[in-house]
Amino acid sequence: MTAGPFLADTHIILWSISDDRRLSEHHRAILASEAVVFASAASIWEIAIKRSIGKLSTPEDLPALLPRMRFQELAVTFRHAHAVSDLPAHHGDPFDRLLIAQARAENLTILTSDTHFARYDVALA
Repeated sequence: MTAGPFLADTHIILWSISDDRRLSEHHRAILASEAVVFASAASIWEIAIKRSIGKLSTPEDLPALLPRMRFQELAVTFRHAHAVSDLPAHHGDPFDRLLIAQARAENLTILTSDTHFARYDVALA
């Protein structure tokens, strides 16, 4: 198993909160380990937007819940936001592109099941 540190994509965060069957055994093992796993403010923003328009049902106390689930907070910095401009346009989702930029800038391995991430020069688990 990769030692990390890791950055969980939005689906991994959502699936771990709800113990969704789509969360792979590999990802479950990493999340249950002592590995450092970050959750980006970008993912929380994406979840909040989708929750506010009725596309998602998530706990209201998400900012308090994630640290209890051992996710570490990763803020979005100017450097992260600017690094998106260096990415090829393989993937159109602005939240995923920001996660890729953050992972590259911070040398993090992304926990994802999204096959689009593999087109970028970023470590995946």
